[in-house]
Amino acid sequence: MARKFLYVIAALVVLTIGASAVYALWGNALIRAVMVPREPFEPLKPLPPGAYADAKMWIARPDIVKDNPALWTPAGVANPQASPQAAVFFIHPTSYITTFGGAHWNARLDDSETDATARRFVASQASAFNGAGAVWAPRYRQANYGAFLTQKPEADKALAAAYGDVRQAFAAFLRANPKAPLILAAHSQGSRHLLELLRQEIAGKPIADRIVAAYVVGWPVSVEADLPALGLPACARRDQAHCIVSWQSYAEPADPSAVVESFERKTGYTGRPRKGTHMLCTNPITGAFNGKAPASANKGTLDAREQGQPPKLVPGIVPARCDTSGVLMIGEPVDMGPFTLPGNNYHVYDYSLFWGNVREDAQKRLAAFLKP
Repeated sequence: MARKFLYVIAALVVLTIGASAVYALWGNALIRAVMVPREPFEPLKPLPPGAYADAKMWIARPDIVKDNPALWTPAGVANPQASPQAAVFFIHPTSYITTFGGAHWNARLDDSETDATARRFVASQASAFNGAGAVWAPRYRQANYGAFLTQKPEADKALAAAYGDVRQAFAAFLRANPKAPLILAAHSQGSRHLLELLRQEIAGKPIADRIVAAYVVGWPVSVEADLPALGLPACARRDQAHCIVSWQSYAEPADPSAVVESFERKTGYTGRPRKGTHMLCTNPITGAFNGKAPASANKGTLDAREQGQPPKLVPGIVPARCDTSGVLMIGEPVDMGPFTLPGNNYHVYDYSLFWGNVREDAQKRLAAFLKP
């Protein structure tokens, strides 16, 4: 696994190399034509009750000791503690990416390529939390990447179907962890599902008192139009628990217009329009709301560019600054590999850029939670 590790979405070659080659000529219209499924949406049958009692429905959970990608740590980083104090629920981002309409709206659980890519995500992202808790990462019938490129009603149906699996997995996770402090973490599509969990299953319920922190990374969150409905405030400092963390990474010069326009076009979870509100930006180096930090304070970026070699944790190469637009600026472009998106968007590397700081952040928030 380590040899190919952190080429985290091999399928994204289609988007970032193939599609980006035509992006400059024909733009988003052609990408949508290529990436959005053409078939009619077919509702998914609900998974059987108790489906997530089966270890095969999980990419990672504590009783999976062989080929568990969430247990990975880079050289020089202590292995996960034997008796972690928290339980971590991690929802992986989109790994189902297909082209030319030959795709379903939702991934099938027997899709080996999609599953392999999801495992790489868990290794590069969820592993940052294994120093604070045992990681549970469910497999789920995620929405196709193309669902994020269209406003067709089929897209919302696909996302709702994916969320149904996540919700069922979360219920199984809670049954297995009735008392432990809970860390919730996700990326991209996974973060969208995490926001739904916060709104529907956590806000205003007793379980909210058990949340150490929620890492809603790679998905925009409105401070005014979303947070009040999620039951937790934004994290203001690193030694704070019971709060939400979020950021989206861009190098300079950045063009976050696509994200900003999509953010402003939609209504927040409170029912208030997001347009004119502030996008939540947590500085992952400091753990604080907004602000900036120099590269020297970065505890370590995962460098996986050298094929055939395991990723290395390299400190001090990437700064972080929350911009007035609400996105996180990382300074000049840094070579992380082939998956930087148009507009200097480092979405794929949101966790990898700050892996060392995310690890420390989770441990400090857990300590704050456990403090008498």
